[in-house]
Amino acid sequence: MAKIDDVARLAGVSTATVSRALRGLPTVSAATRRRVLAAAEQLQYAVSPSASRLAGGRTGTVAVVVPRITRWFFGVVVEAVEGFLHQAGYDLLLHNLGGRERTRQRVLRTADLHKRVDAIMLVATPLLAPDLAALTALDLPGVTVSSGTAVPGWPRVRIDDVAAARTATRHLLDLGHRRIAHISGDPDDELAFTTHVDRRRGYQEALRAAGVRPDPSLDVESRFDIDGGTRATEELLRRGDPPTAILAACDEMAMGALTALRDAGLRVPDDVSVIGIDDHALAGVLGLTTIAQPATDQGLLAAKILLGPLGGRPVDTLGVGPADGPVILPTRLVVRESTAPPRAH
Repeated sequence: MAKIDDVARLAGVSTATVSRALRGLPTVSAATRRRVLAAAEQLQYAVSPSASRLAGGRTGTVAVVVPRITRWFFGVVVEAVEGFLHQAGYDLLLHNLGGRERTRQRVLRTADLHKRVDAIMLVATPLLAPDLAALTALDLPGVTVSSGTAVPGWPRVRIDDVAAARTATRHLLDLGHRRIAHISGDPDDELAFTTHVDRRRGYQEALRAAGVRPDPSLDVESRFDIDGGTRATEELLRRGDPPTAILAACDEMAMGALTALRDAGLRVPDDVSVIGIDDHALAGVLGLTTIAQPATDQGLLAAKILLGPLGGRPVDTLGVGPADGPVILPTRLVVRESTAPPRAH
C-alpha cells in the first residue's frame, strides 16, 4: 500500500506539500496540485481521514456528556446526535457520568480533553464553578441540551420545564382534581440536577393559580427513575388520605407510580389519575397521559448548531446563537387512559 512519502518522491515535492495539495489548500499552485494528484492516482494512494483531520488540527470527534446513559431521554438524544454527526463525517466520544460527581470532575476538568475532541455537548449536566472555568480554558465550541448550567458563549437547546409541569397540573385541575400529589427527583443526587426543581415550580404555580395551596405532604422526592416513582408513591399511600391524582416529574417515575398503585389495589384512573412528562417510548403502551417533549429534535438541533464552528452549516442560518438566549422547543399534552375526572367521594 502506497504511503504519502511515495507520493512525494514520485511528484518531486515534500510530504507537507502533498498533504496540502490533497486537502485542497490554496497555498499550493495549480501545477503542483495536478502533479501530486497524478502521482497519488498512479500509486492508488488513499488519504486516511483521521490523518487528514489531524494534519489540519482537527480530531473529527465531538464529546457528548450525559449524566446516565440508561435513562430514556439521554439515550434518545445521544442516538440522534450520533446519527447526525456520522453523516457529517464526525465521530462521537461518549462520556457517561453514571450519576457520579467524581466522574464529572474527571471528565470536565481534564486539560487533555481539547486534544481528543473538536467540540463538546453537555446534556442536562449541571456545572460547578471549577467545571465552568475548566471548560472556558479549553476554548472549544460547545452546546448544552436540556436543563443544566449555561456555559458563557454556548448556545442552549431545551424545553420549558416549568411550563411543561404547569400544563400537566392544569390538565388534572381541569378534570376536577384538587388533591394532586407530586413525585419528583432526589435533591441529594450527586450531580445536583435542576430539571426536577423547575418542574416542581410549574406544579406549584398551577396549583396557586387555581386557588389551591400546595400541600407539602403531597410532595415526595425520590430517584428520577421507575424504582424511585414506585417508592415515592408507596410513601404517599403510607401517609393516608391518598391523592386523587399524581403528577410524576418524568414518565419513568410515572411508570413506578402505576406499579405501586396496582400493587396497592388501586385502579388507574378510577381511583387515582397519573400523568408524567416526556412521552417515553413505552408511554403509549401503558396508556400514560404525559407531556411530550421532542427529545430527538433537541439532539438534532444541538448537533446542527455545533457544525457551525466546525465548518459545517453556519449557526446564523439556523436562526440561533448564544446571543439569542436558549432555543426552547415546544411541548404538548398527550391525553391517554391514565387520567380522568375524580370519583365522587
